[in-house]
Amino acid sequence: MKEIAIYVHIPFCDHKCIYCDFYSIIKTDSKEKYRVALIDEIKHYAKLYAPDRTITSLFFGGGTPSYMEPEYINSIISAISKYFNLNKNAEITFETNPGTVSKEKLREFLSIGINRFSVGIQSFDDAELKFLTRIHNSSAAIKTVEDIYSAGCENISIDLIFNLPNQTKKTWLQNLTTAVSLPVKHVSAYSLILEKGTILNKMVLDKKVEIQGEDFDADLYEETIDFLTDAGFYQYEVSNFTKPGFECKHNKVYWTHNEYLGFGTSAHSFIGNKRWWNYSSLSMYNDSIVKSGNAIRNSEILSEEELFEEFLMLGLRGSGLDLNIVRNTYSKDFFNENISYIRNLIKEGYLEDNNSILQMTKKGYLICDEIVANLITNI
Repeated sequence: MKEIAIYVHIPFCDHKCIYCDFYSIIKTDSKEKYRVALIDEIKHYAKLYAPDRTITSLFFGGGTPSYMEPEYINSIISAISKYFNLNKNAEITFETNPGTVSKEKLREFLSIGINRFSVGIQSFDDAELKFLTRIHNSSAAIKTVEDIYSAGCENISIDLIFNLPNQTKKTWLQNLTTAVSLPVKHVSAYSLILEKGTILNKMVLDKKVEIQGEDFDADLYEETIDFLTDAGFYQYEVSNFTKPGFECKHNKVYWTHNEYLGFGTSAHSFIGNKRWWNYSSLSMYNDSIVKSGNAIRNSEILSEEELFEEFLMLGLRGSGLDLNIVRNTYSKDFFNENISYIRNLIKEGYLEDNNSILQMTKKGYLICDEIVANLITNI
């Protein structure tokens, strides 16, 4: 049976942060109608894809999934277990925001099958948290991680953002120092990105906030790699660092270009050579599910060249580009046509060839996008 991943979007939040461009709403009066629609969508796709597929990872994102009650989430997990073949050892990740969970609530989430928590901390600096309009402070962030661990879960990931306006190298290193002092097994460290339509983007356009330059951003990224590597983490994707054995199985499905189904508002799916995505609007999503069982806003069929470009990009940004798969599935001549460029990248220390798997070094990750763009240009 094919192994695939499932993503479930929970759009409800108690607050919209200034930098966030994910679809979320602050009203929960329609949450029951949404739950029913989600389960109907799960049933719809189970008829199409469940018979020959097994689910190895399930990821609840948002929004703020931890804003929901455990019973609400359990009904969704139960539906997936009923209509799909959910592997008994599946990784079930739950995005959690400090300030939305008590230790008792965490235990309930664990009791319904959640076995990995991804905590949206973003910063351990109170001034930075205030700027980002987060609802928690540093103490609450630390307590949430400690509560998850004491509740019985050691598979804990945290999100952090660097290169915030006015952030210094000292402040960022203090963030990392706090992170590694906690029982955290995985760190996702992202450079601040301005997304169209966000409050932060408008603040920058109105010159109320100034974003720091690319050189400083690169310096912080290099510091991040060095610091976390020295702390016993290893980098297995551009923005992700893990202790051995705690890689995010769900995200690796994306980075290895494998299949996944997305349920809920704004969710994306990828099966075979087809990708589709749902309506973001909650009302449009609900109405579409009632009418047709799905909520597809649009879709695309990827050509062999487009599939190869994605496989190449995701592989090099992730755990490596498997040249054997390239030769057998996509392009027998790719390596030979780019051999001079690839050998030079290896010689200069940007790439490593580990048993026919091309992997970025720390130096390579710093210019990853440039390397990928050059290789894609030659396809």
